[in-house]
Amino acid sequence: MYIPKRFNVKDPEEIFSFLRTHSFATLITTKDGRPVATHIPVIVHQEGGNLLISGHVAYGNSQWRTWEEIEEALLIFQGPHSYISSSWYAEEQVPTWNYQAVHIYGAIREQTDEELRADLKQLMFTYEQQRENPVLWETVTPELLEREIKGIVGFVMEASQVQAAYKMSQNRKDHDYANIIEQLKEEPDAGSHQVASEMERLREKD
Repeated sequence: MYIPKRFNVKDPEEIFSFLRTHSFATLITTKDGRPVATHIPVIVHQEGGNLLISGHVAYGNSQWRTWEEIEEALLIFQGPHSYISSSWYAEEQVPTWNYQAVHIYGAIREQTDEELRADLKQLMFTYEQQRENPVLWETVTPELLEREIKGIVGFVMEASQVQAAYKMSQNRKDHDYANIIEQLKEEPDAGSHQVASEMERLREKD
């Protein structure tokens, strides 16, 4: 991913938090030289200083058969993004787009049955724990779990390279930066509002 220096994010804690927040990722591998992609929820782990990402795909999805054939896979994590009108600047400029994205490269392998079950248990807990009637690993009948687990294949990927880009108008003057935030808050879409909130948070961190 091309990342100009001013938009390059290096803080490991910031990146880890981003990955945990935006955990619906795109897994990309190759088959006979052609890219193959699947959109999936993942779990982000830190173990002994290593960044691990795990998840699963449907057994009928042939992408899992590429894992033993490749040296590296790519996971793309996408954050909020929005169009930025140059009419919001004090001086004449061209329009642009603000966004946050992280690319993770690494070796990928199939999970063991034990690893897959632990991941599924954690995934359900993560997204169900706050609900009034949570559907947890312990509340689902063993018969249903055993039937469904036969239809998926789990993976774990160890990160060898992390690329993180926050293009959030850091190159704009304070007046323009503040005006962009206010204009984004007036836009009708949720993505613009999320970008405005992130711009406010990032400016507070500086």
